[in-house]
Amino acid sequence: MTSALILLLVVLLVVLAFEYINGFHDTANAIATVVSTKVLTPRQALALAATANLIGAFWGTAVAKTIGAGLVDIAHVTTMTILCAMLGGIIWNLLTWYFGLPSSSSHALIGGLCGATLASANGNWHVLIWSKAKVDAKTGAVTMDGIFHKVVIPMITSPVLGFVVGFIVMGLLFWLIRNWRPHTINTVFAKLQIVSAAYMGFGHGFADAQKTMGIIALTLFTATTAGTLDNVPSILGFLRTPEFEVASWVKITCALVMAAGTWAGGWRIIKTLGHKMVKMKPVHGFAAETTAATILAVTGHLGMPVSTTHTITTSIMGVGAAKRWNSIRWSLVERIVWAWVLTIPVTSALSYVIYKVLT
Repeated sequence: MTSALILLLVVLLVVLAFEYINGFHDTANAIATVVSTKVLTPRQALALAATANLIGAFWGTAVAKTIGAGLVDIAHVTTMTILCAMLGGIIWNLLTWYFGLPSSSSHALIGGLCGATLASANGNWHVLIWSKAKVDAKTGAVTMDGIFHKVVIPMITSPVLGFVVGFIVMGLLFWLIRNWRPHTINTVFAKLQIVSAAYMGFGHGFADAQKTMGIIALTLFTATTAGTLDNVPSILGFLRTPEFEVASWVKITCALVMAAGTWAGGWRIIKTLGHKMVKMKPVHGFAAETTAATILAVTGHLGMPVSTTHTITTSIMGVGAAKRWNSIRWSLVERIVWAWVLTIPVTSALSYVIYKVLT
């Protein structure tokens, strides 16, 4: 077995480790509200989220294609590039998990990929695809690709949408249930929140599992074109990927690994989102989860690698603001926002330095 093939297998394991960490790092996104409102026990919520994650991961590949071929010039991506990108993302995810900060695994992955690719191109900024038009070969439809359209714009708009839509949805619900008895409200929305938590878990799997699928597809495509897989044993023949595509086994593997990570849980971040930021009841949890999951479903269909963390956190903020503006712990929100702002620059720098050190 050649050293290049060994490195490839190591990289695939590291990518799956990132997916597992993404599962427990972002578990809070799907179940923090349903746990904090005591609609489900933590283990029941984890089982629901893991199952919904698994289903969501099979739903599409638009985001995977954006991550794998729409952000950087893949001519400058090697197996080592992807290894360094994943290591940078893993370090940041574990650091923010340790401090209980709900940072974005998606942006950690994107930042790591950009930083490592920049390092492999010796600092040539042209390897980063800022903006480009993409023409659909079948329909002739023109769409815009690149970091600006698929990362920067959604990074700004999705948190704003989460806050605004969460605020509006909660306001509408307040109006609809204004004459209901408190016991009736809690009983009805306790049941509805189970549905919304499953919907949120589906949105998380749909949005986040695809990102790792795209990285694995890019890794295999790069290794195949570099000749690393030319003479592999027949048992590893399934790794050959002469064209950039997401194979069925990649979808299955990523879905299972993310579901396993979700089952492991991320209690530090669950505590931050579900208990520290704003006190919620089932009606608030239902509004926040429904808002965030809908945004993730729409942006995932459009191929935008939107942050699950940003979306659910700002939805919770919007719901809390509709309840009472000062019900939100704004000092905690400030810490969370700083983690968001720093994610892409820090992971880019980490991956850049790791690449330079290892090579």
